[in-house]
Amino acid sequence: MRQALIALIALMAIGGPGYAAGDFGRAERNFLNTEILPRIGAARAANAGEPVSAFNLADQEVEMRDRVWRYLVAPQAYDWFGDIAVELQRARVIAASNKPLRVDLYYRWLHETRFASSRVRYSRIREDAIADIGMMPSAFRSICAVLEMDRQRGLAYNEIAELEEEVGRNAAARQAENLAVINWFVRAVGNRYASYSYALDHLLVETPHEEAIVANASLTDLAVYVEAAERGDFCLGNSSGHDGQVAIRSRYVRSAPDEGPYRK
Repeated sequence: MRQALIALIALMAIGGPGYAAGDFGRAERNFLNTEILPRIGAARAANAGEPVSAFNLADQEVEMRDRVWRYLVAPQAYDWFGDIAVELQRARVIAASNKPLRVDLYYRWLHETRFASSRVRYSRIREDAIADIGMMPSAFRSICAVLEMDRQRGLAYNEIAELEEEVGRNAAARQAENLAVINWFVRAVGNRYASYSYALDHLLVETPHEEAIVANASLTDLAVYVEAAERGDFCLGNSSGHDGQVAIRSRYVRSAPDEGPYRK
């Protein structure tokens, strides 16, 4: 099994599973990432005692997996999110990691990348946060649809007396698989917010500029969605807007005479 994993990693490193962007930013589907990797992953997961459902994926489940993908990887900054590692976890070839994610890698990428102006780094934080915010409503809706599907799936199984126990086991396994994807999304968006915040904090010391104010405003908007995800509030309130909610996490940046922006 270890040798097969090493071979797969080498294969993906040199040719990848076809990392040209497809729908929702996912890698374009091909035989490797739609057939080979999932079969190997299902066998590994079953052998490890993880829930594995034999059900086909419903359209809603496919869409949810596609929409949350962009939050699991950062194609514009390979140094802080490894798309190959994420792809292997998505296919369950390796177990999903619950270890705390590092928050300093995004700042390191910004710090080491040459920009025409030091102000551009603030703009990049703002643009990345805005891009995340823009896709949040559709990601929330897709998660909400899957949660509702799992609810209906459970009701249907309990109400139809003739169904075999195996059907119930597959339904429970699919619900566990869906929740694992949702929890992965929650961890990922929390890490993205923390990474942007870490970068902004450090840039305030490294290269202070007024652009920190608008970057901070975007992070405050993003925090609303992050906190909703952490509450599991995908179907109500924040899925289509802020609805009067105020983010708890914030950073107050203002310009002081002759001192530039600072945080208090």
